[in-house]
Amino acid sequence: MKVILASKNQHKLVELSAILSRLGFEIALESEYGLDIDVDETGTTFEENSFLKAEAVMKASGLPVLADDSGLMVDALGGAPGVYSARYGHKNSDAERTQYLLANMKDVPADARTAKFVCVITCLWPDGRKIVARGECPGEILFAPKGQGGFGYDPVFYLPELKKTYAELAAEEKNAISHRARALQAFCRIYREEFEHDDK
Repeated sequence: MKVILASKNQHKLVELSAILSRLGFEIALESEYGLDIDVDETGTTFEENSFLKAEAVMKASGLPVLADDSGLMVDALGGAPGVYSARYGHKNSDAERTQYLLANMKDVPADARTAKFVCVITCLWPDGRKIVARGECPGEILFAPKGQGGFGYDPVFYLPELKKTYAELAAEEKNAISHRARALQAFCRIYREEFEHDDK
């Protein structure tokens, strides 16, 4: 089944395709269908924003569409940066956003630096079917970046059980336990239970 990924991110395409190809999904970026849709992410939740993206691309293409929205939620900051993770503090780079986060947390003690990464995946079909799947990965925010891998807030997001940040994990390790991996696992479970027979 052909499915459009409402994204311009090649890395995301590779990550999602690796798992969803097992369901028979043939995923392609919107650009492969001649689409270049910028969606105003006006939602206040990850669910709202992933739906907005999926709906816009589905209306333009008439095909099934998959979209995701994800971000970091820090307990000491009341859940910020949350849906604003990619534009937190109006900073232009991952490094600047990470430094802004650390500056906002400079007085937060080690035992109060809990956080979680969240990913919500929405898939919409033109016939009205819909799947929404959420994945979360709990962790803590370090006082300084550690590790060279990953992107975004990965160098300050610490996983106590692994004693590593996201940025210190090999890609295979991160893809097994990340918020996006958990959302994908939930998505696959819902799809198999509810829809797989419909698309055969």
